Amino acid sequence: MSPFFVMSLLFGLTFGQTASLCAPSEYIIHVEKRECAYCLAINTTICAGFCMTRDSNGKKLLLKSALSQNVCTYKEMFYQTALIPGCPHHTIPYYSYPVAMSCKCGKCNTDYSDCVHEKVRTNYCTKPQKLCNL
Repeated sequence: MSPFFVMSLLFGLTFGQTASLCAPSEYIIHVEKRECAYCLAINTTICAGFCMTRDSNGKKLLLKSALSQNVCTYKEMFYQTALIPGCPHHTIPYYSYPVAMSCKCGKCNTDYSDCVHEKVRTNYCTKPQKLCNL
């Protein structure tokens, strides 16, 4: 092996997480309730991007904790609440959503993240739309 290849490999393993392209990204959430007259389009930031992972060929030889992969997840976040317009008085018209301040590559925390890859769902409104810029 050439010394350049070995140094490149060591550099990549050492600094791979910092060059992972996991960062806050602008995203629009469409929120509607059956009882309310409008759909709310909310501008927010989510964590998105690529994190370095590795596939182990020796899955039967390793502990489960060694097999979990890193995902792009929240490092710092806060929750914001929006009011959905056109709701009747008997309906709770509020929707709370996370806003990413910073992101990291790490294990998925099920306390505040959906860690399961869902079926593709459409993110659009079926009712008249109101834009929420907070």
